[in-house]
Amino acid sequence: MRARDKVAVSALRATLAALDNAEAVPVDDGELRGVALEHAPVGVGVTEAVRRELSERCVVDIVRAEAAERLAVAGQLTAPAHAERAAQLRAEAAVLLRFLDGTESAPEDAAPHRSTCRHA
Repeated sequence: MRARDKVAVSALRATLAALDNAEAVPVDDGELRGVALEHAPVGVGVTEAVRRELSERCVVDIVRAEAAERLAVAGQLTAPAHAERAAQLRAEAAVLLRFLDGTESAPEDAAPHRSTCRHA
């Protein structure tokens, strides 16, 4: 953010949101139903749930999926009017891939693969 790298900030914010979503615990259908006011939980934090802890592999899978998604969308934006957006998506994917392997690898190297991690 201090470097004012809009591409990196955009990619990282979206990926952090995907990681936050993956850490969320599933809500039981029974919890969605309303209860009488006198049966409602009272007090600070009584309705809070412990978030899931993601494994390193799961985090890597989510980041790779975010990069792959950007590359897939960029590949679909073939009209000249979308060239700038496609370039931005490819640049965002490159930022994410650099975090994974620490090198300046080409964004086309990111192949989508299936993950057992739940993410949006």
